[in-house]
Parts: sequence; structure tokens; C-alpha cells
Amino acid sequence: MAENQFFIDSNKLSEAALEKKHRLEQDPSSRTDHMEYMEGMERIDSDILARVIAERNNYNYEDYTDADVRRALMHETCSVENFKALLSPAAAPHLEEMAARAKEETSKHFGNTVYIFTPLYIANYCENYCVYCGFNCYNDIARKKLTEEEIEKEMDVIAKSGIEEILILTGESRSQSSVEYIGEACKLATKYFRNVGLEIYPVNSDEYRYLHECGADYVTVFQETYDSDKYETLHLMGHKRVFPYRFEAQERAILGGMRGVGFSALLGLADFRRDALSTALHVYFLQRKYPYVEYSLSCPRLRPIINNDKINPLDVREHELCQVLCAYRIFLPYVGITVSSREQAHFRDGIAKIAATKVSAGVSTGIGDHEDKYTGHEVTDAGDEQFEISDGRSFDEMYGDMAAEGLQPVLNDYVYV
Repeated sequence: MAENQFFIDSNKLSEAALEKKHRLEQDPSSRTDHMEYMEGMERIDSDILARVIAERNNYNYEDYTDADVRRALMHETCSVENFKALLSPAAAPHLEEMAARAKEETSKHFGNTVYIFTPLYIANYCENYCVYCGFNCYNDIARKKLTEEEIEKEMDVIAKSGIEEILILTGESRSQSSVEYIGEACKLATKYFRNVGLEIYPVNSDEYRYLHECGADYVTVFQETYDSDKYETLHLMGHKRVFPYRFEAQERAILGGMRGVGFSALLGLADFRRDALSTALHVYFLQRKYPYVEYSLSCPRLRPIINNDKINPLDVREHELCQVLCAYRIFLPYVGITVSSREQAHFRDGIAKIAATKVSAGVSTGIGDHEDKYTGHEVTDAGDEQFEISDGRSFDEMYGDMAAEGLQPVLNDYVYV
């Protein structure tokens, strides 16, 4: 850890750091085993990982036919086999029928509502080397960690815009963003917001319990890809490299008392159909094991990052993303679906009328720049962003646009006693 700490404390990589980076990229034998838990990582007794991976490995989506898709759409409830058909290329000609069915399910279970929230990044230090992420420890970016005073100032600016739900994010660095630091941010958030979410590095169940006691309501973790072999080539160093520990994060959060958990693959890193299947089955199996928990799905695609022009956000096309979202809704009618600012405004507006139940607004993926973006006051020491967003609408703009689409924007629907 000491050597890696040197990397993230320096904007300019040393010769030794560059040499290690090159070795990690070129020599797989220099990397740790991505299936082996590291010291301090909690192991839980769960068969969910094995069940999801078995289904993924056995999924041959080219085998499904038009008749399979038609049968899937005829059934009142959607089985796992039906869902596999709806994700297959054979379902593409049936996208309008899928959208109509998805809209019906969304209306039945969520009414005409769409929830609005915003993320708040409080630090961008990271100890992982993930080749597609702007925060990775080898990327030369402006690093920043907000103080408690700065966190509260950012929250105050956001809350004054009208937003009542916040998602707190950090880079994945325990040394820079400790569990206690994140816990203090949660306590501050409860002064300004009715719902508090977390998207941080995975932790153990007792640590999730502590964060829940500090005010966190739900936890979101992106598995990034459920293809273990591909995962190994994308996550070359750090705790995030451990595939099973990350996979089990939501279950540990449930064991720690969190009210809700969110899931996602980053579509475009690997075979998006198999990753979509795996994400939904991850939810499906846990939902049956812990039926009292609130579950949600996200559907992010790759976005460009600083210092990497090889990221292609169009690896999954818009109509394919729409197919995935409609299939999610038909298969998991009670589960919330979030569409982030990674997507363009026209897509978010359209899918919110069909399958999505939650959208972000007033988004910044940088560190400490909300005052600049919300009030126009210049901020000169902000930290760099994780990725480029596509939809930059403010809260007021998003609220107005959702209402204009005939939807009912919702800021909070929890009553605390």
C-alpha cells in the first residue's frame, strides 16, 4: 500500500511507477489472483455468485428465435428463459412491443412518477488501476478530497436547488476516504437531504452497518463486468481487482442493514447481453433471498475520460440499450431503474416514459465545483471529473422537462418517524 500511496499523492508518475504500470499491463503474472480475497476482506456464505456465473456461461443468445421472443411477450409473467429471449438479437424487431409491455409494467407498479436525485463526489483519490476509469491511480489528474466544511458547503448549495436525495461518491481509496470520513459525510447529508445513497469502494458488513447508522439508506455498486476473465484484464491493481468480493458487496450491505441496494454492469466493457443478463440475475436471486429489501438497476454505458481517447461510448448502441432496459422492466417489474447523465437528454426523456423510474439532475462528476456550476461563483481548486457527462440539465430544467413529458417528478416519498 505504501508504494501505491506514493502514486496517488503525486501528479507526475515516477520512473518506477511507470515501470510498474507497464509491467501490470504487459505481464499478467505480475498481477495478483483476481479471484483471491485480500487480507481483511469478509467472506460470506452465499451461492449467488456461482448461480449467476453458471447462467451467464450457459447463455447462448444466438440460439433464440423469433418464436421464442413472441412466446416471452405472450406470458403474463417473465421467466428467466423468457428474459434471455428478450435480451437476444432475435428480439430487436420486437422493440416497440417490448416498450409497450415495459410501459404497462412501469405504470402498474410505479404509476406516472420519476424520482430525481444528484450525485456528490467528495474525493477522487484512488488506489486501483482500472484502465477505463478517469480516477485510476495512474491517471494524471487534479486530485482533491473535500474537508467536512467543504462537503457541507457543497450540500448546502445542492439542497438550495430543491433536490432532496443525494448519492455520495468517492474514489476507491481507504487511506484517503476512510469509512469514518464517509460516515461523517453521511451525518452531514442527513441535515440537508431526506434520502442518502452511497457509491463507494466495497466494505465489510459491519462497516456497512456503521454507515447505515450514520444515515446512509442505500448502497450502489457497479460490478463493471460479470465476465471474470475480462474483469481481470481491466482491473490490474488494487482491492477492486478482487472479483468475488466486489460481487458480494450488495449482499454484505443487506446484512449490514441497508434499506436498498443498486446494481449495474458498465455496458461496453464486455459482451453487453451477457452482462445485462448477469446484472438482472444478480438482483433476481438476491430478491428471492431477501424479499424485504429495495432493489434498483442502472444501465450506464462507457463515457470518455481524461487522458484516454480510446474509450468508445458507442460500443452499445442506443436501440440496444433501450432493448436491455425494456427487458429489465418486463423481467423485474418491481425494481427501480435509474438512467444517468451519461445518456443524452432525448434518450433519458424517452425511456423515463417507458421503463426508467429515476434520473439524476444538476450533475457534476468533479470534486468541489457545485458552487461554480450551481451559482456561477468561480472555483479554482476543484478536482478533476471521473468521466464526461452527456446530459447537463439543472434540477429545475429536469423537473420542468419531466413534467412536460407528462410525468410526475418526485423528490422524496419516505415518511420518517
